[in-house]
Amino acid sequence: MVVDVAVAELDRLRDRIGGRFVRSEPRVRAREYVLGLTAGLERKNGWTLAERAGEVSPDGMQRLLRRADWDVDGVRDDLRDYVAENLGAQDGVLIVDDTGFLKKGTRSAGVQRQYSGTAGRTENCQVGVFLAYASARGHALIDRELYLPESWTADPDRCRAAGIPDGVEFATKPRPAMAMIERTLEAGVPFRWVTADEAYGQAKYLRFWLEQRDVAYVLATRVNDTLTTTDFRQARADALIAQLPARAWRRLSVGAGAHGPREYDWARVPIRVLWEPGRGHWLLARRSITDPGEIAYYVCYGPRRCTLLDLAWIAGTRWRIEECFQQAKNEAGLDHYQVRSWRAWYAHITLSMLAHAWLAVTRSLAAKGEPSTAPTT
Repeated sequence: MVVDVAVAELDRLRDRIGGRFVRSEPRVRAREYVLGLTAGLERKNGWTLAERAGEVSPDGMQRLLRRADWDVDGVRDDLRDYVAENLGAQDGVLIVDDTGFLKKGTRSAGVQRQYSGTAGRTENCQVGVFLAYASARGHALIDRELYLPESWTADPDRCRAAGIPDGVEFATKPRPAMAMIERTLEAGVPFRWVTADEAYGQAKYLRFWLEQRDVAYVLATRVNDTLTTTDFRQARADALIAQLPARAWRRLSVGAGAHGPREYDWARVPIRVLWEPGRGHWLLARRSITDPGEIAYYVCYGPRRCTLLDLAWIAGTRWRIEECFQQAKNEAGLDHYQVRSWRAWYAHITLSMLAHAWLAVTRSLAAKGEPSTAPTT
């Protein structure tokens, strides 16, 4: 039953993206590429994907990523709409995070020694900034951008050698996050909240940008972030939370974890004076039950009627993107690539995201015994 659902769903997805390919050969090969990414291969590179597809060399698979005439960003848009139609809900959450891809050498687009959350240390790697969508129906990656360090954008010749388009400028990681959220807003994807870790939450320009668009958020921030209080003072996040009485804390579960319910103690305090009608700002804190000195902080904006549980639940939703990364790498070959150019990176990552979205939607449909809502062409 699950296999039948999966095959039928992949055929619907193939038909959906078919118009993004100028010729039939890359269209057929893209389907084989997706199937290979989700097959039980130890390594998923040009050779192994080609062998699985019955091809005598990896040239066709490499050409699909590097030069074949198909609209990579158009497929990205199709997979985003596919996820929205099958997993979408009005209370959906957009989640921003980045992940590293360990690489050797210096020629792969965007590679340098930089911090990789995947490795937990500084490594020679590429870093991709991703946007995930999560609801009660499931979760999947829906957008991506390759992060280019200043060492790259300051060297036009190096960029051209890696196929990076002229005019691509250095941008801090929250900037591509804003571009991806903007695309999601323009596409009419249903969602209610945005969440991200402190690498994004500490960027006050990102918070202001979201508020301008009335997008509610729960964004992690630093312990020493300075915030405006309701009596016009400036105070650090940790100082504001330290002033709260014991009764302000509530023990809440924010979903199931690998070792049982994720329970923490939570508290919030209102911040900012000039609230918009019907909207509010809060500083949210999450305290470990086993180590009360371990406290995480979040800056929040949203409907004034939202509760402490609402904010805590959205903060807990951020871990869905970690699950997306793990699933996409383990099940859809997200990090199984041997490409160097800008175009090839986007092509592989997009097809891997497509494969992951297909698996996520298939699981959802199989669990419910329902057909896909995605149209066929």
